[in-house]
Amino acid sequence: MPSRRKFIQSSAIALSIPSLLPISGAAKNIGPDKNYKKAFLKLGMAGYTFVNYSIDQTIAMMNRVAIDNLSVKEFHLPLDSSQEKINEVLAKFKGGGINVYAVGVIYMKSQAEVDRAFDYAKRVGVELIVGVPTYDLLNYTEKKVKSYNIRIAIHNHGPEDKLYPGPKDVYDRIHKMDKRVGLCLDIGHAFRAGADLEKVVTDYAPRIFDLHMKDVTGARADAKAIEIGRGAIDFNAFIAALRKIGYNGSCSIEFEKDMKDSLPGIAESAGYLRGVMS
Repeated sequence: MPSRRKFIQSSAIALSIPSLLPISGAAKNIGPDKNYKKAFLKLGMAGYTFVNYSIDQTIAMMNRVAIDNLSVKEFHLPLDSSQEKINEVLAKFKGGGINVYAVGVIYMKSQAEVDRAFDYAKRVGVELIVGVPTYDLLNYTEKKVKSYNIRIAIHNHGPEDKLYPGPKDVYDRIHKMDKRVGLCLDIGHAFRAGADLEKVVTDYAPRIFDLHMKDVTGARADAKAIEIGRGAIDFNAFIAALRKIGYNGSCSIEFEKDMKDSLPGIAESAGYLRGVMS
């Protein structure tokens, strides 16, 4: 008899098949069900997923899996872009049905880099920066948050990261700051760093602004990225925790396996998440 886990994985693969159709075809299949979208948290894509792909390829891949929210990275929209260039890139994404909801991850090691990040976000027209300011820049970053009214979500990067290996390393430094300073919880890196993901969601709920969704092979530093649903993270429990706190941000898939042939893994991951969410 097949195990429950194998059954869920098989179901996720089956669910991903319709999302491989063009977006109009997928919409035709799901449109009549009024409860379809209500069943899901908001899916997005973290821009780093597409480091090996052009903007046109990125749009095509996102359309194939029916995901339309993107945190854009600088390889698609450089930080020093003119306003004309920004408008051109945003128009291309919009024309492809993609909403750019955030910028980042942006690393900040000087006040000038903090200034540039906030000016860039303002010119792009987003209300969220996913960023990594150094400790000594946190107070300065908070001042920019207040002056620009743009939120920043500080990203944890796992055991190798000397600044923010886990979400607690972020939260402990920002929980007394302006409420617009928060956390981009990368669940794969957090899990590798030993975090209890459901407890993180519960304890840090008001400060979780964004999620990078991925699965890993284990709760250890050398664990590898894998398709969502095939690894060690309990997504049923994690999604339940998100629902309990009323999370309304983006659940952005960051797919870091087979990054030059990403579409099958992205489709399987999206299908699995939709299956769990429903």
